[in-house]
Amino acid sequence: MTEMQKSMAIFSGSVSPELADKIADQLGVDLGSVKLEKFSNGEIYARYLESVRGADVFLIQSVAGEHVNDALMELLIMADAAKRASARTITAVITHYGYARQDRKAAAREPITAKLVANLISTAGINRVMTIDLHQGQIQGFFDMPVDHLTALPILADYFKSKNIPKDKICVVSPDVGRAKAAKKLSDMMEADLAIMHKGRPGHNKAEITALIGDVDGKVCIINDDMIDTGGTIVAAAATLKANGAEKVYICCTHPVFSGPAYERLENAPVEEVVVCDTIPVPLEKQTGKIKVVSVAPLFARAIANVYSNGSVSDLFDPDFAL
Repeated sequence: MTEMQKSMAIFSGSVSPELADKIADQLGVDLGSVKLEKFSNGEIYARYLESVRGADVFLIQSVAGEHVNDALMELLIMADAAKRASARTITAVITHYGYARQDRKAAAREPITAKLVANLISTAGINRVMTIDLHQGQIQGFFDMPVDHLTALPILADYFKSKNIPKDKICVVSPDVGRAKAAKKLSDMMEADLAIMHKGRPGHNKAEITALIGDVDGKVCIINDDMIDTGGTIVAAAATLKANGAEKVYICCTHPVFSGPAYERLENAPVEEVVVCDTIPVPLEKQTGKIKVVSVAPLFARAIANVYSNGSVSDLFDPDFAL
């Protein structure tokens, strides 16, 4: 057993074991053994099958899927078990931070669930959070602990660069004003033009495109978002771009939530490809059409290795300010 394996302990929740395996492979360690079961009434049980005393524990979990509430509780229960087993530090590697969309009160008598989840994570005894492409960056401020906020933009940029599309033909498109800053970063990475859409919400979980700022006529457009849920917004954005003369439309996002009619909508959308990351598992049978999955495992592995060795992780989320 190597020194890293003695001191670093990596465990996976039940949502994304494939991604956890890839991360462990990148680090050259084995995933730790943990027993995750449910009682007959649905309560979650967790027990580590190896010692974590004095270890730096990393818990890899995506707060997503059909049973998103179970995913969150499983993470909290695993953290509590590690704390009570005398782990030295506990880092939650949250590949998708669930409940992040409610990060402020947009109307009276609403909750702020992103802050509630942060409170729960703190109470469970977690010392550090590592995550990627939060719905809004200011969610980091909901924590009184270190938060490593990674981004998948360089991975997505590299994927599209490999297609050798002429730079003067590419236009990165933000599907709403809130995503404009991230879209600008992606366009800078690709040395491409930028367009911004304005999105209205006529009802709960409904969206419509009301305006387009920028010239997309004859362009190869790449719509970038942090997540795709039911696919309504992104498909409407693609249709708007085609109606305004776009030659081709690609979609990319970090988190493929893909609930309800998402797969059917995306398959029938006027787009070439839908490029997503493996922060949330996409079933293999769904990866045969327009959906293409790229992995964030190397990025998380580098971040975990740097945190473990007390190195800098700043270059993994903001290369301009690497220390």
